[in-house]
Amino acid sequence: MAVHRKRGPGYREDTYQRDLEVHFTESGLAHVAQKNIEVYDSVNGDVLIGYYIPDFIVEDIVIVEIKALSGGLDNSHIAQVIGYMAVTGCPVGLLLNFGTRSLQWRRIFPPKNITEHCVNRQWLFVPDWLKAELSTDSGN
Repeated sequence: MAVHRKRGPGYREDTYQRDLEVHFTESGLAHVAQKNIEVYDSVNGDVLIGYYIPDFIVEDIVIVEIKALSGGLDNSHIAQVIGYMAVTGCPVGLLLNFGTRSLQWRRIFPPKNITEHCVNRQWLFVPDWLKAELSTDSGN
């Protein structure tokens, strides 16, 4: 909330990310910014299909995902955080939207069937080298 009070709406997401990282550091919170987390296929669990990149993992227990949307948060953003929670094992997610006049936030807890949410391709980052490898493996 302090970051939103300082900046207000209207900036790009990366601006809020930098400010939040400074705030975490000044507050003494252990955090990792934009960590590449490997995601494997849900069938065999042995083929790397891409990466999730949450904005922050704080104290190894909270996923923090930030947005700068004027229109607000929707269910796809909640699904994004749940996917990140599924692959990291973090028990809490925090979804923040800095793009509105008042800070929007949602605290998210994992659903009972969290393992079903490990692969959400909408939020999957697949680097070019992996795209080439996957297309070779599939015979394309």
